[in-house]
Amino acid sequence: MKILCLSLASVFLAAADKGTLQQLFDGKIPAALRAEPCFELLGKSHPDTLAALSRALADPDLLSCAAEDLRLAAAIVPLQQALASDNFQVRAAAARELGAFRRNDLLEALSHAAQDQNTLVATNALAGLSQYRDPAVEPYLAALARKGGMIGDMALDRLWQLDPKMSLTVARGLLASSQVPDQLYSMRVIGSCGDSSDLPQLKAIAAAHQETLSQRDRGFGFMPAINLARAAQAAIAAIQSRQK
Repeated sequence: MKILCLSLASVFLAAADKGTLQQLFDGKIPAALRAEPCFELLGKSHPDTLAALSRALADPDLLSCAAEDLRLAAAIVPLQQALASDNFQVRAAAARELGAFRRNDLLEALSHAAQDQNTLVATNALAGLSQYRDPAVEPYLAALARKGGMIGDMALDRLWQLDPKMSLTVARGLLASSQVPDQLYSMRVIGSCGDSSDLPQLKAIAAAHQETLSQRDRGFGFMPAINLARAAQAAIAAIQSRQK
């Protein structure tokens, strides 16, 4: 009797989900209202539901909800497949949700996505990597950090929080970058974790940028001017303070 009741309950639930799925793609329903049936599918993992949610990723009105539904249903495969979408918004949403699983077998895919040419995809993928606490993520963050640029600098900052020693090694190499943000991020790490061996290079940077800021180094609008000399001096002071 108990088994029969469970079977009947499953039938009724499947029928209810089928009705919800039909509403999901009903063109007669206003776009804003089609998100409601999407939210009703939270946590549902029936194959038909997962297939519909995967399809819904391509709909801008359903993308965010569908991606969240897939995560809550632990539907990793559809989200992994979404990383290969031609739509950058789909790739970005998939990267964001995949990071929440913190599974080591997803590190490679997220690291690749963090190098996406689209900034939204790359930053979402890095945000996904930043959710990891396992040391397994550190080599991936280090590889991204060595490339410099916005994503690399953000990766270095996260690596610094997880493994200061590894971040120091990366920062020392990045200090020679021609990009001012790379140098600033690296000096921040070196000031926090470096030692006397870093002082000569920091002093050279401080001396080279001691003069009045050039037009190239000035800020834009309300942005503060970038002063590498000041950053180098702050790193020097931090190192010397620890030595005392």
